[in-house]
Amino acid sequence: MFLVMGITGKVGSATAEHLLAHGKKVRALVRNREKAANWANRGVELVDGDWTDSAAIVQALKGVEGAFVMLPAVWAPSPDYREAKGLIATYVEAITKATPPRVVALSSMGANRTSGLGMITALSLLEQGLRDLTSPIAFVRAGGFFENFLYGLQVAQSGALPVYYNPTSRRSTMVATNDIGAEVATLLSGPAWSGRRVVELGSMVSADEVAEQLGEVLKLDVKAFAVPRAGWAEAFEQFGIPKGHTGPAEEMFEAVNAGWMDLGAEDTEHVAGTTSARDVFEAAQNAAKA
Repeated sequence: MFLVMGITGKVGSATAEHLLAHGKKVRALVRNREKAANWANRGVELVDGDWTDSAAIVQALKGVEGAFVMLPAVWAPSPDYREAKGLIATYVEAITKATPPRVVALSSMGANRTSGLGMITALSLLEQGLRDLTSPIAFVRAGGFFENFLYGLQVAQSGALPVYYNPTSRRSTMVATNDIGAEVATLLSGPAWSGRRVVELGSMVSADEVAEQLGEVLKLDVKAFAVPRAGWAEAFEQFGIPKGHTGPAEEMFEAVNAGWMDLGAEDTEHVAGTTSARDVFEAAQNAAKA
């Protein structure tokens, strides 16, 4: 039995899919059983509880062979990242009490740094908070998600894909959530390890290459267009981030463009992704047609 946090999200669901495909039993901590009903129908054991409830997490961890934990993405975090700090403290309390045989935590490229990361700061704090657990732990430092480019299926009909990567020809680490789920499932159910592991997950890909693959799916000539730095705040506000709170998102992309999230941090393993941006675009397009 393996506990999967965030099973109704992209990475959690991909992890559960891979575990189930390998005949493993899966348990999920959920706040809304109705939202997770399809997983229950597939044999996933649902435990009622909130991520902020240490007792609920301890209950969900009972008897598991391993657990996958993550932080929800918060695009407009508090200046002191108190949301992340609260969840991390809860995880530490629960995992210390339950001592599961192994833990896998979703992190990010760049989380080895402690400043200048914007939103990724929450995941740097996660690694700092969990690294001294008694349970063996693996941090999966994933690259930027290809799924974050899915807006291109609509906006790139004109032939331009607006991005925050500058220059658009520069490669940075990117990965599909399916590949993250596959690696997490492998770490959870594969050979045991001791201590701490850090896995960098993804491949070096440029925004130009993503735009080209999007164009192949749309059957259009699509070019990546770097949104001018002065226009980032307004652009993020259009994505729903409140005015005056876009700083962490802006700082994150500045870190990407500075090369802080590239492969090759010290004392890490590397696993390349096998799912391309094209695969992600095709899957989304086919799902929309179904």
